[in-house]
Amino acid sequence: MSIGVIATLKIADGKGSDCEAAFRDLIAQVRANEPGNRMYSLFKSKADANTYVVMEVYDDQAALDVHNKTAYFLAAMPKIGATLAGPPDIKFFDAV
Repeated sequence: MSIGVIATLKIADGKGSDCEAAFRDLIAQVRANEPGNRMYSLFKSKADANTYVVMEVYDDQAALDVHNKTAYFLAAMPKIGATLAGPPDIKFFDAV
């Protein structure tokens, strides 16, 4: 069963371009190397320039587990973390 992930990120003032750059690199790696990933995209809120949402879809839990253990994901987390104004709100969903 497919798994969806929605992560809402609050970005610190002035850190949006750093966040976007880190995600551009990560998104390229995910799309090139993870056949079990169906979607990995970053969206910026139209209402609040410091709010971003990451939308992800994986074939199954195993594909999500692979993603979370990749070297490029682990390397991106400190870069992205440095742009955050607080902890991300991450929610997991089962496809219906």
